[in-house]
Amino acid sequence: MTVENTAEIAEGTEVTDTTEAPAPVDDAQIERALEAILMVADEPMSVVTLATAVGAPVKRVRAAIAALVADFDGEAGGVRRGFELREVGGGWRIYVREEYDAVVSGYVLQQNPTKLSQAALETLAVIAYKQPISRGAIASIRAVNVDSVVRTLLGRGLITELFTDSETGAINYGTTELMLSQLGINSVDELPKISPLLADGADGFEGDVR
Repeated sequence: MTVENTAEIAEGTEVTDTTEAPAPVDDAQIERALEAILMVADEPMSVVTLATAVGAPVKRVRAAIAALVADFDGEAGGVRRGFELREVGGGWRIYVREEYDAVVSGYVLQQNPTKLSQAALETLAVIAYKQPISRGAIASIRAVNVDSVVRTLLGRGLITELFTDSETGAINYGTTELMLSQLGINSVDELPKISPLLADGADGFEGDVR
């Protein structure tokens, strides 16, 4: 989609780019399209991003989001869902409701009893030593896409979302008490220093890496 197309969306003008899929024509279609996108989103998505994705004006997308929030919350006599649509750091994302966190965590742990992969262990180490750290920063350090690995670590309860950067909207991650208990330590300060493991680092470095 061109910059002009995006600008038209932001100004509330319908987009008629024939090279893309037809834009939703009514409110119900916009709501269902947004719901589908939000179900697979790994990060909070801004209203403008969502409007661009579904090819609808920002004003209609805002109204559709409000309708989805009410729908998930069981307003107007509907069924209150086990998940909610929440605005975090200027974007929207679907989350498990807080009262069901324990149920979901228990289920995930039961379904994933296997050992962590090498990729997961490496990613966990990066988070442990560099926290708080964003997914983009982790990917930069490891030089690979870490989306699925981060989801695995979140599902295992080894890492958690600490906060969302107010400027970039990026979620920053850190380790949990479960990770500490699995390693048998009380805090990340007890993690071994890694500089002696690096080449010529037997005596450590100035500003030693933890």
